[in-house]
Amino acid sequence: DIMLKFGLSLFIIYVLLAIPLKSYFKPLIVLSAIPFGVVGAILGHLMFNQPMSVLSLLGVVALSGVVVNDSLLLVVFVNRAKEKGVETRKAVLDAVRTRFRPVVLTSMTTFLGILPLLFNQSTQVLFLKPMAISLGIGILFATTIILLLVPVAYVIIDDFIKLLNRIFKKAT
Repeated sequence: DIMLKFGLSLFIIYVLLAIPLKSYFKPLIVLSAIPFGVVGAILGHLMFNQPMSVLSLLGVVALSGVVVNDSLLLVVFVNRAKEKGVETRKAVLDAVRTRFRPVVLTSMTTFLGILPLLFNQSTQVLFLKPMAISLGIGILFATTIILLLVPVAYVIIDDFIKLLNRIFKKAT
């Protein structure tokens, strides 16, 4: 049931991103970081020798929201630069350079806020540990990937869109 609703929420996020980004492809750049957050959550569970549970999945859902926000920071900045006429690769490099601190600070403050749950051994907090692992470790892993993957994916998708435009212009 969680996975079905998670899939539905991803679709709704895609639609909500497609409208302001005015593209069917650019929301995929933002959403492409979510699987890496899931990998980070799984690696976190392996590091802590903790089995995945329903609360782990809820942590992954929460993690997805943070990952989307971090990715969106980069994509929106690149789009604004491109609207001003900046070349794609320069816009991407500027976005990573200027948005690096906000992305890292967002992720680190979230991780540091969850840190007490990760290392608390109290029986009252123990049931929340799987969710804290998913969110905390997943966000550290995903942030690193976001700063690498999102810029590369943006350049690749932009090149792909340019190629499609050239093909369709020749066909007409």
